Amino acid sequence: MVHWTWTSAVIGAATTAALISIRPKDPIFHVVSINITSFKLSIPFIDAEVTLTVNVTNPNAVPIHYSSTEMSIFYAGSLLGSAQVSAGSQPPRSCQLLHLPARLKSMELAHHGVQFMADVGRREMVLDATVDIEGVAKVVWWGHRFKVHVESHVTVDPVFLDVVEQENKSDLELFVT
Repeated sequence: MVHWTWTSAVIGAATTAALISIRPKDPIFHVVSINITSFKLSIPFIDAEVTLTVNVTNPNAVPIHYSSTEMSIFYAGSLLGSAQVSAGSQPPRSCQLLHLPARLKSMELAHHGVQFMADVGRREMVLDATVDIEGVAKVVWWGHRFKVHVESHVTVDPVFLDVVEQENKSDLELFVT
């Protein structure tokens, strides 16, 4: 026979609330700006070096530590360049600005010259980006490995590089080994 008490009910409710509050949530990514930092001669083309400023929100109740990786940037389905994501960490329930150095290859842009000129005329250019970020979320003394796959669809003004609109999706995979 099971004996029910108010104490056991309160402990059960508190445990359930704690487990729900620490359930892993997908991080949130938002491209804030794209700034040209320099041009590099890549005969016969000139590549652009840019800095992507990305706001990352960790909505989880635990800090995360992640390894370095590379973000792939696409234009019209072709790889336009890549951005470096340095290893780092982020406190629980926090926002952080990441400044990602990237290199965009003008030779790839030249392959889509007609489309690029039309985009300049409309002042709207669509860039897609993907990145897989791996790391560890530390809960008390256990480190749980995770992987986040991020896909971004960003519309920019190709003249001033202003971010016009964006859609970002992230998918968190937690490994419990």
